[in-house]
Amino acid sequence: MSDFSEWFHNILDEAKIVDTRYPIKGMHVWLPQGFKIRKYTLKILKEILDEDHEEVLFPMLIPEDELEKEAIHVKGFENEVYWVTHGGLTELNEKLALRPTSETAMYPMFSLWVRSHTDLPMKFYQVVNTFRYETKHTRPLIRVREITTFEEAHTVHESREDAAKQVEKAVEIYRRFLDMLGIPYLITQRPEWDKFPGAEYTVAFDTLLPDGKTLQIATVHNLGQTFAKTFEITYETAEGDHKYVYQTCYGLSDRVIASIIGIHGDESGLCLPTDVAPYQIVIVPIIFKKGKEEVLEFCRNVQDSLKNKGNLRVHLDDRDIRAGKKYYEWEMKGIPLRIEIGPRDIANKKVVIVRRDKHEKKILDFNPESFVEDIEAVMQDINENMRSKAWETFNSKVRTVENVEEASKEISENKGIVSFGWCGEESCGKELEEKVNMDILGIRGDVEDDKKCINCGKPAKHVAFMAKTY
Repeated sequence: MSDFSEWFHNILDEAKIVDTRYPIKGMHVWLPQGFKIRKYTLKILKEILDEDHEEVLFPMLIPEDELEKEAIHVKGFENEVYWVTHGGLTELNEKLALRPTSETAMYPMFSLWVRSHTDLPMKFYQVVNTFRYETKHTRPLIRVREITTFEEAHTVHESREDAAKQVEKAVEIYRRFLDMLGIPYLITQRPEWDKFPGAEYTVAFDTLLPDGKTLQIATVHNLGQTFAKTFEITYETAEGDHKYVYQTCYGLSDRVIASIIGIHGDESGLCLPTDVAPYQIVIVPIIFKKGKEEVLEFCRNVQDSLKNKGNLRVHLDDRDIRAGKKYYEWEMKGIPLRIEIGPRDIANKKVVIVRRDKHEKKILDFNPESFVEDIEAVMQDINENMRSKAWETFNSKVRTVENVEEASKEISENKGIVSFGWCGEESCGKELEEKVNMDILGIRGDVEDDKKCINCGKPAKHVAFMAKTY
């Protein structure tokens, strides 16, 4: 697509994902179709987290004194906090923050809940809205002032080793989740100056949107004992000693929905993975004056079969409008599979199926005994094809460079992500970012002994990645 920004704005409106006309900048309204995509996306994530996490819900307001207890953390958000100063006409004795994130809301309660080593580990998550006074150019789902889909998990452990293992588990949780959505990603450890405030280290997932910019879509933080010491979260060991716990937290946001839309969409509109589509299948009856009721009755039976036997979300579009208009609408809304059925199809015991991912039309034998299984196989192939196509595009946009000039030229001309050798020193990294006007996303793995840093020429310690970012 030639202008992704314009396309993205238009499709949010045309496909009725969100309404951006809400009278506060950086906030939007989820419309029914968009909310269903959101709901089914969260359903996948919650099913994964529910395997060994407990879902909770904490208040939105955080007392000022609790927020300010962790100075490093507060400094990371101090320019973004919304404050409540009045209750009705009465000025509050203490300002209340609308949560920018929930560490300082949850951890005072953790200090009450954790008593013994037998209480650990604790693993909680919640899906809430968070508020950050975003001063840059806002963009729906990508850069907002109210994050309406903020999933955050918080875990508590006995040892540093257990916390480090949980970071690895969290990375696998998000891998699994994003793979189911067909979203490709780069996993790196953020540079020291870009880690989560208060964390020992941060691991992040970045994807690429069609304009060549990266979008951070999930983060995992090892908090060590930073917050435990601030909020006095201790446990009694088996020997009767009292020790501070170790913690992790990890989360993602509306940006996952933006990624689904941006990565899989095309000039015809949305193209949705089957698991998150509001309707997975739309049946369009091809109706003539003669045999109308016969066609509609056949379509209803097909719909019931797919719903009841396949547990699929199926819509029968029997509106009295031209079939071509229906085709355009459902294609634009990204419905994975369309089934067309007319009198001739019924007579020949055939149906026409149209795959959104390939714009491919195919005639399928209608065998009542195997039809649902045949359709399910097509749906599975749609997901696999979308995932494969997205990863192929993503991998083609990640390239290795050997010097600063090559990095700058590569991003300028071809966009995407560049990888290179880096010494790991903060001053060098920030200087490099300034030279090429890009951000270092993070590091991954060690490098060969003879590899040099592309900026300062010292021995490279890491493979680093850089890109234009949102």
